[in-house]
Amino acid sequence: MGLGFGSLITSRTRAAVIMRLFLNPACGAYLRELAGELGCSTSQARGALKQLTKAGFLRFEQAGRQRRYHANTKHALFPKLRSMVHKALGMDRILDSIIDRLGNLELALLLDDYAEGKDSGIVGRVLVGSIDQRNLLDLVHNTERYIDRKIRTFCLTCDEYNRLRPNLDRRPQLLLWRGSERFDVGGGARTGAPDSQPRDGSDPTRPRAQAIRQADV
Repeated sequence: MGLGFGSLITSRTRAAVIMRLFLNPACGAYLRELAGELGCSTSQARGALKQLTKAGFLRFEQAGRQRRYHANTKHALFPKLRSMVHKALGMDRILDSIIDRLGNLELALLLDDYAEGKDSGIVGRVLVGSIDQRNLLDLVHNTERYIDRKIRTFCLTCDEYNRLRPNLDRRPQLLLWRGSERFDVGGGARTGAPDSQPRDGSDPTRPRAQAIRQADV
């Protein structure tokens, strides 16, 4: 019998592996790399990887004698698992509040460690648009207590973002929300009228909830 969805979080190591690999599916990891980041033994990491791969939640690429593991984005439960990871980090909570009542959000990016899937305890986020920063500060503080992690937020206008983009593009980043086609996936503002797009937990270019957002670099 395969590994059930409900049993995924009964193991701290499995839950940590899911957090690491599902936060940014494009960033994989090797066995020893994961063990070092998660602070567990290689045997514990190996067991979790073996179980999750056998259940179809992970895939791997062979690199010589080593395997590099990634989240299996084609698994039927991938959107749900990724949404759970985002919720655990307060991503959807902050994004939805901004979209609903804190201003006009055009772009949201996750920066640095968390953009690479590493749960370092300091979440860097860039928010582009016209944001009510006073109320955002209260929201960020409440979310920090909820997720037990520090959130660094950086709010920019579109012009400010375009000026800073060359520097930001040198840092690891993950698209969390894009409100229109005015921005390409990596960032820079396009010319022409913006179009609003829908979004869900698995596609950050669509509108509404279950994404990550960060503003404070």
